[in-house]
Amino acid sequence: MGMDQSLNYLRSSRERHLGDFCRYLEFPSISSLPEHASDLMDCARHTARLLVEAGLDDVKVHDLEGPPVVTGSWKKWPDRPTVLIYGHYDVQPVDPLALWHHPPFAPHVANDRVFARGATDDKGQILMHIHAVGAILKATGSLPINVVFLIEGEEEIGSPHLDAFLTTHRDLLRADLAIISDSSMWGEGMPAITTSLRGLTRLEMTVTGPQCDLHSGSFGGAIANPLEVMARMLAAVKDQGGRIQIPGFYDQVTPCPESLRNELLALPFVPDRFLKDVGVAHSWCEEGYSILECLWHRPTFEINGMWGGFIGPGSKTVLPSKAYAKISMRLVPDQSPDDIVAKTVAFFQSIAPPWVQVDIHHPKGGSPAIRFADDLPSFQAAKRALSESFQHQTYRVGEGGTIPIVAKIKDLFGIDTLLLGFGLADSRPHSPNENQHLPTFHTGTEGLVRLLHYL
Repeated sequence: MGMDQSLNYLRSSRERHLGDFCRYLEFPSISSLPEHASDLMDCARHTARLLVEAGLDDVKVHDLEGPPVVTGSWKKWPDRPTVLIYGHYDVQPVDPLALWHHPPFAPHVANDRVFARGATDDKGQILMHIHAVGAILKATGSLPINVVFLIEGEEEIGSPHLDAFLTTHRDLLRADLAIISDSSMWGEGMPAITTSLRGLTRLEMTVTGPQCDLHSGSFGGAIANPLEVMARMLAAVKDQGGRIQIPGFYDQVTPCPESLRNELLALPFVPDRFLKDVGVAHSWCEEGYSILECLWHRPTFEINGMWGGFIGPGSKTVLPSKAYAKISMRLVPDQSPDDIVAKTVAFFQSIAPPWVQVDIHHPKGGSPAIRFADDLPSFQAAKRALSESFQHQTYRVGEGGTIPIVAKIKDLFGIDTLLLGFGLADSRPHSPNENQHLPTFHTGTEGLVRLLHYL
């Protein structure tokens, strides 16, 4: 009866919940840009208001060296389990701005979607949890289990201050299970539970040649160009088959068992559709591995940005003094982020020519990969809740991205995490025109109501 009341309340509140959603997306809470520090604080306070309005107790905005952490709880059952619900209110930068069809922080509703930065990653998904808890409390006055919310503001920069917060507030956050929604469905109307995440580590490289930019006619041919040197160094990382050439990079990588490969083949994956959705004609996978295996269960080396010299309109014929690159590496279980960083730095130092200076910086943050079993009672409860809500079987999937807190929760609290994503393949997180599919938003929230009852 209580679950039916809560679901009816949700369905009658959709228009108001859409208004909540759009208001939340108006905050330009970009954690990687220092000029948005006040926006992050405003967004944290708004997040706290959302928790209070939902009926949570002990809601607090915790000041950190970086953006604040917001917590709230409802703990009235000493003999029932406690669930830790995690999300983040910070978002990625909006560049390139010219590719957005509408301003990224002026939410636009069209074709059953809300377009704005953060719509899927992760404001929309954490708001679904807030709405689910709020619907149960407003409809019935009580939750079937205890809940604690932890919503941070620097996930997009690797959560550098979260470890200390988790350790200091261990008692406040103690739970029997964690739930995170910061990933994807298999497809529209096709729910999925993610049981593996790749890890992440990052590097920033600077290659310096002459002490200042030089005239390319007067000095070109006699002085090494840092951009060319950097391009050669980065190109040396992979062979023509896509295999990473850094010595020892694969030492801890375990090949996928045949059973997992067969499970990947059984998923309703259509490679041509996948390629069409991202606008390319051909895949480029590590030789010998399928697309899904490369996306979920193989490590990567990616150049996220590379620049130097003159990049404005027109021409300025310079030989640049410096070249820059940002690099990320996605890792698989048993690979240590620190070990991979050390091996990568050693590789670049070994191939750096003497006519330039190479400096490599390792930013804070990062995370190891993690994998969860699918035979846990919590997994079965989530599978039932999602299948009933979407009227479709729930798939077990992997995720190529990284959610740093998952490994930290496992290490600090010894608990597993349910990864229930509600993004779609064309939700465009981290890209222009990020969006959230509204039918998925509403149906997924109903699934979260069911889950809280089934747990």
